[in-house]
Amino acid sequence: MVDMYDMKRIIAKNITELRMAKGMTQLQVAEKLNYSDKAVSKWERAESIPDVVVLKDIADLFDVTLDYLVEEKHSKAVQNPIIDESVRKRKQIDIMSLSVALVWFVATLIFVILDLTTKIMYAHMLPFVYAIPVSAIVWLVFNSIWFSKRTNYMIISILVWSTLLAFYLTFYVFGIDIKMLFLVGIPGQMIIFMWSMLGKRK
Repeated sequence: MVDMYDMKRIIAKNITELRMAKGMTQLQVAEKLNYSDKAVSKWERAESIPDVVVLKDIADLFDVTLDYLVEEKHSKAVQNPIIDESVRKRKQIDIMSLSVALVWFVATLIFVILDLTTKIMYAHMLPFVYAIPVSAIVWLVFNSIWFSKRTNYMIISILVWSTLLAFYLTFYVFGIDIKMLFLVGIPGQMIIFMWSMLGKRK
């Protein structure tokens, strides 16, 4: 019969292995479960055991059965979801990278067309400038669906400043210098920062 100490140790070992196999941090697991990272740390150090409801949520998060979390030895068949998750994550990264590459392919195509047709100096370079905020949007969408949402704050910052840069350079190419436009980014960045602080407190 397994005593309480052994049960804590087994559950701690299984949670740690599943988390690492999925490439997640304790903070990311905590966010998914609406718990603090300190609680996850205690589980992994075998200082406490999640209640049954949380154990079920953990099992669902890592695509394993509830029995898997409380068993010390597992069959290879049960461990397949962990391997599948690693493969799935690599595919997600490949899809996101391919989507960003597609943005730059389109930008290059537009660059070639403008270079052959427009007589306005530097106008043909604008597609590459606009490719930056468009890439940020693509990154933001995939990151929100598949990866850590905490990275979204950084991506949104890149999106805001690159969009302002694109607008500024567009006006500049046509002879209008509006450096004051970048002042808009300051309150925008403050809002993003405060939003990120609220997310951490939550």
